[in-house]
Amino acid sequence: MESTSALGVRAEEITRVSERHWHALADDRVVGRAEATRRPDGRTFLSIDVWHDVVFDQLARVVLAELPRPLHTIVDEADAGLTAQWRRAGFTVRRREWEYLVPTDPALTGLGASLPEVTILPAGQADEQLLRALDRSIRDEVGTGWPDMPAEVLPRPAGVTVLDPAKYTVAMRSGQYAGLCRLGPVSRQPRIGLLAVRREHQRRGVARALLAHVLDLLHRKGIGAAWADVTESAAAATALFEGIGARRSSSTLELLLDGQVRP
Repeated sequence: MESTSALGVRAEEITRVSERHWHALADDRVVGRAEATRRPDGRTFLSIDVWHDVVFDQLARVVLAELPRPLHTIVDEADAGLTAQWRRAGFTVRRREWEYLVPTDPALTGLGASLPEVTILPAGQADEQLLRALDRSIRDEVGTGWPDMPAEVLPRPAGVTVLDPAKYTVAMRSGQYAGLCRLGPVSRQPRIGLLAVRREHQRRGVARALLAHVLDLLHRKGIGAAWADVTESAAAATALFEGIGARRSSSTLELLLDGQVRP
């Protein structure tokens, strides 16, 4: 526990109330909270919610002294103030992710029918064992944990990588499961949570075929656009989405704190 005061702010008491939660108190009122969440890919993400900037610094100092590295956090790049707070705590930019608004109308995307050599298995129709094997194969190719796949934040039992097979559309090529697309809950604007193709089937139109099927399905349901998140460094994915008329709407930063605890 720490008691401190600064810049005219009343004494703040920083208390670890559980294994993953901290509270900042002023006059017995909670004026700030911090939470550490370990995601299924093994990364620990930290969030801090406060009412006063100085409380952010106080919470960060206490929490960072009690947690092992590395630590991650996610911020909206447009929130310059929050980004500056995390930078003061020692975090640096690890990656940038663009959020795209993707039209579904084939007249706008230019996506036509699937290529003859690509067969699409609509959501829920893939063999579950083969789907899980495809998912594991792609994970092995990308790297354990998929550190550049922010969609990997869904809670799931240990060792389970496909939580709901009914959400996955699968592409077959040359008789093999070649790629997959996971679509979030269909509401006003659903989200393309994952689009991935096995390395040996890349640059063969598999991703375009998956997008063509999923977007056309949404279009026929009267949904005009979907959201998609694309890592800035993923040149092929960026070219694909921008090539079908997707428009950048915002950006998110993943910040990282690595190395030794600061004094």
